[in-house]
Amino acid sequence: MPDSAQRALCKVPEVTLGFWIIKVIATTLGETGGDSLSMSMNLGYAVSSLIFIALFAVLVAVQIRARRFHPFLYWLVIVATTTAGTTMADFADRSLGIGYPGGAALLFVLLMAALALWYSVEGSIAVQTVSTPRVEAFYWAAILFSQTLGTALGDWMADTNGLGYSKGALVFGAGLVLIAAAYYWTSISRTALFWAAFILTRPLGATLGDLLDKPISEGGFEISRYYASALLAIVIVLCILMLPQRAGRHPGSAD
Repeated sequence: MPDSAQRALCKVPEVTLGFWIIKVIATTLGETGGDSLSMSMNLGYAVSSLIFIALFAVLVAVQIRARRFHPFLYWLVIVATTTAGTTMADFADRSLGIGYPGGAALLFVLLMAALALWYSVEGSIAVQTVSTPRVEAFYWAAILFSQTLGTALGDWMADTNGLGYSKGALVFGAGLVLIAAAYYWTSISRTALFWAAFILTRPLGATLGDLLDKPISEGGFEISRYYASALLAIVIVLCILMLPQRAGRHPGSAD
């Protein structure tokens, strides 16, 4: 199959440095945007989660119905998963009363179950194979759970372990560096490394978002959540326009 046809089949972007840059910014926006509704607007975690889940459902339906990869639509769905992930994780951690360890454990089980079901049905969880509505449904379910798990991990590391937001961001950033090193210098499954990196970018974004909007007394910069969210959204748009955005190749089979 010609390369252009292969790319037309795939509905997700090629995984490049630009992809990861936008992903981190999008997860940071997810934190400030989610907190804007649940905290600044005092809607609470449950109501905010319902709003963002509804938004996610609409956007992912449009994404799945699309015939080819559309950068702005794809990243809009990603932002929807990060905002929903923020409020859903906060609901699990705080409203359900199971704490950060319980919330992280629950979300980890849900993510592993989603990936296991995807693999059992399709024989692969490689993102390069996301080219049919059924595979896309599995992909976005895994994305949503990974974003929610990442939020719980970020809050757990920053709050419970006493690292604070800046040190927490450094810890998750170091984890991503190790994954990058494993990608270049080991033979570890690229699919496993992708999902590990995808999960870790979320707590990195969560701690960076908290660093921006939390009070100075709590180690943050106390920037308005609304202003921070608007600025991050503008940066994402600029990155999509300036950084290469094309569909990933569909190899036909992947590990």
